Amino acid sequence: MIKKLFIGVLHFPRFIACSMIKVWQNTLSFDHGPLKKFFPYGYCKYKPTCSQYTYEAIKEYGVIRGVPMGVWRILRCNPCSKGGYDPIHKH
Repeated sequence: MIKKLFIGVLHFPRFIACSMIKVWQNTLSFDHGPLKKFFPYGYCKYKPTCSQYTYEAIKEYGVIRGVPMGVWRILRCNPCSKGGYDPIHKH
């Protein structure tokens, strides 16, 4: 009982961060939300999209390591980058 409560408290920041990303994806995202109809082939040049990459990184590694991975991905997503398939690397 205590162990489950402790694990739940540790995962609460992860839950909050992933929930915020899902809200973004379902409302304002050009690749996931209602604006997707204006970009049928997608807006992000990376697969998975930057928000999905950050979501997966936080789920896999937690907030402390996942958020910097997501920020680094967003910084790489610029007009000079090639884009392409770039999944999170599981070490």
